Amino acid sequence: MRSLNQFADATAGVVYVHASPAALCPHVEWALTSILDARPNLRWTAQPAAAGTLRATCDWIGPVGTASRVAAALRAWPMLYFEVTENPSDGVDGERYSHVPGLGLWHGATSACGDVVVGEMRLRSLLMDREDDLADALAHALGTEWDDVLEPYRSGGEGAEVTWLRRDVG
Repeated sequence: MRSLNQFADATAGVVYVHASPAALCPHVEWALTSILDARPNLRWTAQPAAAGTLRATCDWIGPVGTASRVAAALRAWPMLYFEVTENPSDGVDGERYSHVPGLGLWHGATSACGDVVVGEMRLRSLLMDREDDLADALAHALGTEWDDVLEPYRSGGEGAEVTWLRRDVG
């Protein structure tokens, strides 16, 4: 008999470690192994946007909510530049987490195309808060400051090898 759960059990996403000190790379791999229940076997390459740092990318398949768990684990190292995405699935919006040293962790919902989506209630709240400049508040809700900082690291990610990781669900 089919479960009455209307939400997906599994989804997919990507972990982008844009810049990490070399000494931290094994710790990142251990954290990912713990959360994803599989060894990611990341291939670390030089990050041209930040001399002396390394980058790696890992595609994953796992339970809904995995991106949140990965981002929470990686934010323990404030010197990391990273992004974690989770694709939308049945009944669940997609997500993107972005971390930049000095700015901290940003989170936003994403559409099927990967665009950041600001929901109706958040927009209403921004409109009602007369103390903040609306343009600045919208820029923050969209993660603009994080995108501005991360863009050179994303471009530096061209040529980075991608590792696929599948976690059995269910």
